[in-house]
Amino acid sequence: MSNTLVYLLDDKIYINLTNNCTNRCIFCLRQDKGDVCGQEMWLDTEIFTAKDVIEQLENIIKKQLDAGKAHSLNEIIFCGYGEPLLKLDLLKEVATYIRNKYPSTKIRVNSNGHANAIYKRNVAPELKPLIDDISISLNASTEEEYNELSQPNIQGAYDAVKDFIKSCTEAGISTTASVVENYKGRHLDLEACEKIATDLGAKFRVREWIPAGY
Repeated sequence: MSNTLVYLLDDKIYINLTNNCTNRCIFCLRQDKGDVCGQEMWLDTEIFTAKDVIEQLENIIKKQLDAGKAHSLNEIIFCGYGEPLLKLDLLKEVATYIRNKYPSTKIRVNSNGHANAIYKRNVAPELKPLIDDISISLNASTEEEYNELSQPNIQGAYDAVKDFIKSCTEAGISTTASVVENYKGRHLDLEACEKIATDLGAKFRVREWIPAGY
């Protein structure tokens, strides 16, 4: 299989579970390029198993440990060219493996926040035992701006994001709401975005847009 399911960025380990996404964010790296640091992110197939992911994960862990880079095991992040929670069962299976074999490794998920809307249930309690942190893309301070920037393909996406942020904080998951600032010189109302995040019980992070990607 030539799929890049696990990759490195700044010696951190990332897991790329899918190219499918319910957003088409205008600032997303995948709109402009197909790789991260030379590692191809577009998958040849969406059909693979947890065993396939784990095999690639163990190969990268061995490579990093052999190179004296044990710090790569500090955290493993589910984040690639798609929304990882679209493969919830697969994510849970891989996260369970990591949790059991590498109990001191933190597990983070980067999400667009649509999971509860997609599955028609609150999935945060299912994630709580398996992950330490979740970063959720708030992206904007209003629904109108969110729809313009994120271009979601589900109805009520902005409210769904806020609902998911609240669900994760209430489940006891360390939750960060993020926005991308300075996209082609565009500025968000960061104060309003931060208030939304804190009112929902989350931390707030501003990510600077990277024009050339990684």
